[in-house]
Amino acid sequence: MKLAILVLRLVVGILAFPMYLLKLLGMWNRICKKCFPYMLSQFSVIYNQYMASKKKELFSNLQEFSGASGKLSLLEVGCGTGANFKFYPPGCRVTCVDPNPNFEKFLFKSVSENQQLQFERFLVAAGENMSQVADGSVDVVVSTLVLCSVKNQKKILEEVCRVLRPGGAYFFLEHVADERSTWNYFWQQVLDPAWFLLFDGCNLTRESWKALEQASFSKLKLQHIQAPLPLSLVQPHVWGYAVK
Repeated sequence: MKLAILVLRLVVGILAFPMYLLKLLGMWNRICKKCFPYMLSQFSVIYNQYMASKKKELFSNLQEFSGASGKLSLLEVGCGTGANFKFYPPGCRVTCVDPNPNFEKFLFKSVSENQQLQFERFLVAAGENMSQVADGSVDVVVSTLVLCSVKNQKKILEEVCRVLRPGGAYFFLEHVADERSTWNYFWQQVLDPAWFLLFDGCNLTRESWKALEQASFSKLKLQHIQAPLPLSLVQPHVWGYAVK
């Protein structure tokens, strides 16, 4: 099986040779950072069409974690184009963090379309280092389709815990590796290197639930689901929330 994966990876690598060449020449990252927001703006629309009911269910109890003021302070890590905004409760105070500054114009388009929210600021930063966000300053942290592409899952979850107030919650919806005995996992392994380049560092084979289980939350409510998406490679998901 390992040999078959290596051979098929070689075939995929040959087909994807222009990407690898641009990477070798140091040009691919610049191209990807510019183009990926446009790609994601289209993907997010399609993803929301299939996942709207799941997102509504996931975010249905966000308001329960409001602070003493009654207003919910929410930090979204890896905000991308702001595709989650329409699922947040009215009056929610939203701060966004993303390492790619090219998302800004797409993000502010979503802000203008969701004026029921109180948008506070957009920070260009990696989730592993959110030093501009004060300790214990937010009620809720959200990430969707983010843990698949961060460089250090342990570090980003440490940062999530740091910025959450005591009793605050981290909500997540992430695509993950399928069960190892499945053909889907076989193809995830075959396509992972090329997928990583094409989708700006996204990994198909991450077992993100392990990092969530090992993080220092006091409570974790996590479920494995097969998302109702047309592409089987990204159907395996974990979702839920964790309380600090």
